[in-house]
Amino acid sequence: MDLFFEPLTPISFLQRSGEVFADRIGVIDGERRFSYGEFYQRCQRLAGALSAMGARDGERVAVLAPNTHMMLEAHYGVPMASAVLVTLNTRLNAVELSGIIEHSGANYLLYDSALEEKALEVSDRLKTLRGIRLVTIEGGDSSPGDEYEDLLASTHRLIQPTEVDERGLISINYTSGTTGEPKGVMYHYRGAYLQALSLVAHTKLDESSVMLWTLPMFHCNGWCFTWAVTAAGSTHVCMRRPDPGDAWRLIRSEGVTHLCGAPTVLSSLANDPSAARQGRMLKVFTGGAPPSPSLLEQLSSLEIEVTHSYGLTETFGPILICQWRPEWDELPAAERARLKARQGVAHLAAVPTRVIDREGNDVPADGKSIGEIVVRGNVVMRGYYRNHEATEKAAPDGWLRTGDLAVVHPDGYIEIRDRSKDIIISGGENIASIEVEHILTSHPAVLEAAVVAAPDSHWGEVPVAYVTLRPGEHVSEADLIAYARQRMAHFKTPKRVIFADLPKNSTGKVLKHELRERLWQGS
Repeated sequence: MDLFFEPLTPISFLQRSGEVFADRIGVIDGERRFSYGEFYQRCQRLAGALSAMGARDGERVAVLAPNTHMMLEAHYGVPMASAVLVTLNTRLNAVELSGIIEHSGANYLLYDSALEEKALEVSDRLKTLRGIRLVTIEGGDSSPGDEYEDLLASTHRLIQPTEVDERGLISINYTSGTTGEPKGVMYHYRGAYLQALSLVAHTKLDESSVMLWTLPMFHCNGWCFTWAVTAAGSTHVCMRRPDPGDAWRLIRSEGVTHLCGAPTVLSSLANDPSAARQGRMLKVFTGGAPPSPSLLEQLSSLEIEVTHSYGLTETFGPILICQWRPEWDELPAAERARLKARQGVAHLAAVPTRVIDREGNDVPADGKSIGEIVVRGNVVMRGYYRNHEATEKAAPDGWLRTGDLAVVHPDGYIEIRDRSKDIIISGGENIASIEVEHILTSHPAVLEAAVVAAPDSHWGEVPVAYVTLRPGEHVSEADLIAYARQRMAHFKTPKRVIFADLPKNSTGKVLKHELRERLWQGS
């Protein structure tokens, strides 16, 4: 063993900021403000409370909450108790949440009172689940009888960060994948640490920075900004709902300097009536579909500087950064927007990303030859939890297949051309087409269904279903959409249903690309 070796863990960021910036504001949640010293102590108390409740090493702790101080504290308190964090997508329904919690093996659930109906239904389904409620009122204040705050107040044991196995699990993040079956993406301490530091460097976070949480913390642990912001000693500003009017209010009142979000979030900000220049630059990190050149120009006029990125749940969030070069500043606006919309190059902590052809060879950097993006390294998952077969299939040679098709430009920057997976990315959320199809075909009148992405000016993409009915059966578009809406999260529900025979190849496989082409013609 190396004498001076210290395992990497993002919990060390809070330990440092809790001491170095003890008197500075670390977290703002409505009217509540916590200094970094208080933030550190609250996370220690949460760790102590979980340990006192019987949480053992490796125990899974699930959290169902919007972007609140509780969700943020769980990113530190849970691993400080040597437990594993499982953040839950608040947009899923109780059936979907129950499946994820059961698969993860979580016995504890921290939840916000705004989501109590879902939490109680989940608890009723999973009798062994122990729920701890954060009771909140408008503005983020806690109210009397708050179980979560009472738990922290009654806990006198302050857990000190201990040495960890840097390859051990810090969190499990669930993604639908392409089959609709939940996959638990395992994050390790080392990856979370390196990802966070890389983001600090690329986004230029420092002690004077203020991050507005427009990005859900449940999504890839907030792209690991939950740890990055703390590492820089910056201020977290919690935001329960991604409302553009509230965002502009907080940008002004709290002096926000940074935020993250899908292009739909940026579009909402740019088109809100309260949008206005602040006399200073607002740095924005975006991912998912590339923002359109017109949106980038609109944001630039508002003094919003956009950095485009690319990543997966499997890569701790962003792994490619469209790193800007100073010499591009003098280019015409349209050319700058075109360059900004590319996915970019591997970030500081990532292994240089490859784009390979079907034989596994790197495609030439000519901006024309298309291949699949493959990744590996410290900021790629340990694998899928309890799904070795899926892990082996995703990375047959040690390089993770992303399913995204791209070209490499002569300057080395990668640009996505198409998706080989039939995933629909709507407002930054992944929707598995097969999952939606299974719901639709469970209707007694439906013979076949194919769900594909259609262009949408606000969400980027939305699901549209092509449906073939059984002979002699009838169901209206509205009734079928309502049927699906009752059985899945609303954002996954098809926005349109088109009744038609499905095009197929000689083996009977539905030709989804033809269906997509019909919807995207002229876009």
